[in-house]
Amino acid sequence: MARALNATAAALLGLLHHGPMTGWDLVSTAAERIGNFWTLTQSQVYRELTRMTETGLVTVGDPGPRDRKPYTITDAGRAAFAGWIDQEPAREQVRVPLLLTIQFADHLPPDRLREIIASQRAAHAQRLAEYRAAEKLLVGAPGQATRLATLRFGIHHERAALRWFDELPGLIEG
Repeated sequence: MARALNATAAALLGLLHHGPMTGWDLVSTAAERIGNFWTLTQSQVYRELTRMTETGLVTVGDPGPRDRKPYTITDAGRAAFAGWIDQEPAREQVRVPLLLTIQFADHLPPDRLREIIASQRAAHAQRLAEYRAAEKLLVGAPGQATRLATLRFGIHHERAALRWFDELPGLIEG
């Protein structure tokens, strides 16, 4: 029985639907297309490409410039991706490093905690500004509806995060 696809492998197969890509291309394309809501490290990409080559979901071509090898999705890879995309998505797993810092903030001086929170708030405000700029480019662009939908999730998320940051001092300072 074939091993079920994990989300990383499925994301790579989804990207390979657009044509052959090297591992380097996949890392770069993933950062651009899905990096705002799903991270893929270089080691994850190459590990999954090796597994998918071994199981026949992708084929690897001859090395090109800089000895980079292009990977191509196979019919088996398309079928595996079709099965994965048709399933109900897995439950979300929230991993927010700032929440760990706040959970254990009694080990920090209060001024340092305030600095960290201010820095994190600024990063969220910057990300919201970037999302809004990207949104202007996608609104009305043909074939971009699903990208716009995921971007709007990011916009809503950042707005909610900023509201939480505004509420945070009262929560942690009593």
